[in-house]
Formats: sequence, C-alpha cells, structure tokens
Amino acid sequence: MPEAVARSGAERLASAFSRSGKIAALMPYMMACFPSLEESLRIGQAYIDAGADVIELGVPYSDPLADGPVIHEAATAALAAGASLGGALEVARALAPQVPVVLMCYANMVFAPGPEAFVERLAQTGACGMIVPDLPLEEAPAVRWICDAHGIALVPLAAPTSSPERMLEIGAHAEGFLYTVSVLGTTGERSSLLEGFAEIVRRAKESTEVPVAIGFGISTPEQARQAAEAGADGVIVGTRLVRAAAESEHPAEAAGAVVAELTAALARER
Repeated sequence: MPEAVARSGAERLASAFSRSGKIAALMPYMMACFPSLEESLRIGQAYIDAGADVIELGVPYSDPLADGPVIHEAATAALAAGASLGGALEVARALAPQVPVVLMCYANMVFAPGPEAFVERLAQTGACGMIVPDLPLEEAPAVRWICDAHGIALVPLAAPTSSPERMLEIGAHAEGFLYTVSVLGTTGERSSLLEGFAEIVRRAKESTEVPVAIGFGISTPEQARQAAEAGADGVIVGTRLVRAAAESEHPAEAAGAVVAELTAALARER
C-alpha cells in the first residue's frame, strides 16, 4: 500500500485541507459507476487533474434520502446498469492513492453486512473516511470505534437547524471534517446561498476542532468563493457536477471543466 494511503484517514484529510493552496479545499462529489464504472473512473481522474483536494464518492442506492432528483436519478441509472458496492469500492481503490476519498453511503449498506465487515472492505481500498447521513449521532458510537480501528474517519453532518448544544455534541465527535449542511432539504442547485450563511459557518467552526466543510446547494464558482470567504475550510459541490456528467456526451471532460472553474474561483489570488 502506498505510504500516502497507509496514513490514517484523519491525517490524510488534515493534510488535504492544510495544503490545498486555495482559500478553501475543493471537495467535488461524484456518483460511483455513473454513467458506467469505466466512465466514473475517468471522471474521478478528471477531478484530480482539475484540482480536487478531496473526492466525495457516492454509492448508488435505491432510497438516497439526503439526495435531490439529479443525484437520485444518477443512482437509479447506475443501479439499472448493474452498479454495486463492489464497483464503488473499485473506484475508491483507483483514486485513493492520488487524493483522499470519502465514501458517502447509507446506514443500511453499513449494517446489512455488519459495520466491521463494511468498514474493513472500505479500509482495504485506501479510502480516508465515510459519511452516513442517516446514521443518528446516538447510534454512531457502534460504527465509530470500528472506523477508528481501521483508520477511517467517520464524518458527521450538522444541519443549519441544529441547536447550539446539538452542534457542540456533533462537533466534539467529528473526525476528518465536519460536514455542515448549508440549506434545509436535500442536495441540489440553488440560485443563492441562505441568508445568514456566514452565521451557519461560524457556529459550526466554534463547535469543533476539525475543519468545517460546507455542502448542499453550492453549485457555481461564485457560491464556492462566497462559502470560502464566509470561513468554510472546505467547499463541497455535487449536483452541478453530476448534472454536467449526465448531460454531456463526454462526461469526464464536462465534469472536469466544472471542477477547473471551481478551482479557479478558490484560488488565493485571482
């Protein structure tokens, strides 16, 4: 296993944030095995070539409750074409030596085979962490200790409606980074960021010692820059990229071009 992958997931993520060279780390999302396994591998490489600091890798799932219609449709198409967890892990294994990979999955995927078996398979790919949006904080300890044993960072989500007490509790257990949701509802493109967005970022940063990454609703270079200037340590963009891949005859080129635009927007000097 390459030395870079042999480090713990939390260490690799910390390095990605501190060495991004941008005003905030760029963390593009991609759907594994969409529009095919081979094309998703090309999309991931295009992300890396265009300046991605961390890749959030979604696993196709039939009931993705946190995802809006664009990502849901991509998951449905991938599943119809034969996508599987094994395929998603193959994508993670291919990309992980070059960039930290965080798997975005759902609790049923983790608990059906058992957390130990699931996390062990994930760790063998060299991935850094995993996000489980439907895993309640109260049930997370059953998974967290297994993740810790395998060097996988269990990344929690904090909602804009979280009370100060809840935010502190979530932030205290965050590993790798704190995924802070910028809007109510599911993933998707928005015309503008929420009023009071900077306050959401401030509350999140005060609740934790790990970097704060903002996701849900960020789709344009201008919004990415706005999120970074509001204090976010990382910016997560998903729906815009999945849509670019879905609408193009050359998915990797199209998605890579969007990542390049986001990279330029997050440059320290423009």
